[in-house]
Amino acid sequence: QVQLVESGGGLVEYGGSLRLSCTASGSIFSIDNMDWYRQAPAKERELVAATRADGTSYYVESVKGRFTISRVNAMNTVYLRMNSLKPEDTAVYYCNVKGTAYNAYPQPRPFDAWGQGTQVTVSS
Repeated sequence: QVQLVESGGGLVEYGGSLRLSCTASGSIFSIDNMDWYRQAPAKERELVAATRADGTSYYVESVKGRFTISRVNAMNTVYLRMNSLKPEDTAVYYCNVKGTAYNAYPQPRPFDAWGQGTQVTVSS
């Protein structure tokens, strides 16, 4: 079974920076999508940034120019560098990874895994 471990959240002042990391482990054969979502209190979970195996990336409009998503494929790790943080960035951040894995099967099968979430709090 594929597992994700996140780290890097915390409390930061307005304008500060944080870097989140998420590492996938297990019988992974390939990884396609490596994405970051966030969920603020009383709000729906939203896609913040995404990166694909072909190197393309996507950012929600509200974080463009401030957040940078990157990945190290050899380490099955995705990062989210967050600069110029604002109070409205306060949320629990989740990584989501999709790919294929063996998981005791003879052939790789698709997986869709979520991290445990890490709290990011930006004070004004």
